[in-house]
Amino acid sequence: MRKITKGAALAAACATAAAALTGCADAGGGAGGGSDTLKIATLTLPQSLDPADAGGSAMPFFQAAYDTLIKREPDGSFSPMLATKWEYSADRTELKLTLRGDVKFDDGSAFDAKAVKANMERFAKKKGSQARTLQDVKSIEVADATHVTLKLSKPNPAMLFYLSDAAGLMANPASFAKPGDPLKTRPDGTGPYDLDAKQTAIGTRWVFTSAPGYWGAKLPYKTLTFSYFNNETAIVNGIRTKQINAAVLQDADKQISIEKATGVKTVKQEFDVQSLLLFDRGGALVPALKDARVRQALNHAIDRDTMLSKIRQGRGKATNQIFGTGTKAYDPRLDTYYAHDPAKAKDLLKQAGHEKGFTLKLPRIPAIVPDALASSLQADLGAIGVKLTWETVDQSAIRKIFTDRQYPGMVMNNGQSATDWITIGEMVLPGTFNMFGTMDDRIKGLLPKIQAAEAEQARGDLRALNEHLVKEAWFVPFYRMSYLHVSDGSVKITPQEGMALPSIYNYSPAK
Repeated sequence: MRKITKGAALAAACATAAAALTGCADAGGGAGGGSDTLKIATLTLPQSLDPADAGGSAMPFFQAAYDTLIKREPDGSFSPMLATKWEYSADRTELKLTLRGDVKFDDGSAFDAKAVKANMERFAKKKGSQARTLQDVKSIEVADATHVTLKLSKPNPAMLFYLSDAAGLMANPASFAKPGDPLKTRPDGTGPYDLDAKQTAIGTRWVFTSAPGYWGAKLPYKTLTFSYFNNETAIVNGIRTKQINAAVLQDADKQISIEKATGVKTVKQEFDVQSLLLFDRGGALVPALKDARVRQALNHAIDRDTMLSKIRQGRGKATNQIFGTGTKAYDPRLDTYYAHDPAKAKDLLKQAGHEKGFTLKLPRIPAIVPDALASSLQADLGAIGVKLTWETVDQSAIRKIFTDRQYPGMVMNNGQSATDWITIGEMVLPGTFNMFGTMDDRIKGLLPKIQAAEAEQARGDLRALNEHLVKEAWFVPFYRMSYLHVSDGSVKITPQEGMALPSIYNYSPAK
């Protein structure tokens, strides 16, 4: 098979950013690259190259080696890829796909409906971070080589999105039965690139070269390199010295710094919303959080405008809602529902029987919660009598947070997809960010109506759901963050709806 790699261990991820920067200079033809070379810097470290582990900002790594059933365009619309057509039944519980009949894997075996069935069943069974996206698929029926039907237990308005994302990545089923999970380091798909064994050091640098005989349109770059960095300072230096062609920056200070550099091109994108996600709305760990008035008090305690001005340099917009501006659920009035009002917050705590306050212990990943944000939140909550204590953790403690459920909440950055049901699936339905399965009669009544209708037809119910979540203070959102896509001037970058790191199809040589 053509997609292979050196057996470098993932422990190499601990290599310094300086080492990664040095490495990206020798992959693909010299500093800055040519018109046929693209070097992308990223803060994302994929668990593996097995589609079962795909998701989030790691998706571009997988797009290089694998095609998805459906392609998601930069504006969030869908277009054919491995599937040429799709059609829902009247009750939206069956999704019929028509597949391309001229695509083969490296070993000569055909991509067909049986391959789709094998991939999706394996994806759900492997229990990766995105496996839940197929939880409504009760069966997959193969009609013939180019026709397959997904039978759903209930309508899922986000299914097309999922098939354009991790759940839609198609690997060669011949790899599934091989010992040692070879796909983790040896991707085997139908994608536009092959992983280059000689130049790749997994955990530090991934180098892909154009796949000969690729069935689709050739991308403009013959060589595609992803380099992992553990800080944005090194990325900024790489852009300035043209050892990196493209990257996305989250830190406001780094954004301001790079905008002043000669020859750099930038594009802004509002993507993540930063929030205190309250997991424990039932009061299992912190009894006070069971009372909506307490959660409302937390919202009134936060001085969002000052945080945005001082910590984000004004780059973003304060908000009280988790739904993004591109959704049908979004209501601009809800952005300012909770004014900064410590006196009102104290009164709400008093009404709820917590006049003396309480203690809130939260995990802190420094990359998400820097010192300035940690101190700001402690001060704001302390002003109303809530003692916030931080327990610093690293990303290896994710199990402690999401599996062992040791904390009542967490400060997180969450992407805001334009697909309403993506937000509902991640934030409202029982699962990762509703780990205690909180639900009430109002939500239970709205969800079936939203599921059964087209998004536009469900606009009223979506807005009602959003308003209910805000008024019941399910979350404590701070602001939508502005990201900055940057290039060394040689690349045109088009941001991707629903992704912080653009799709690999969204880069082209600058004119």
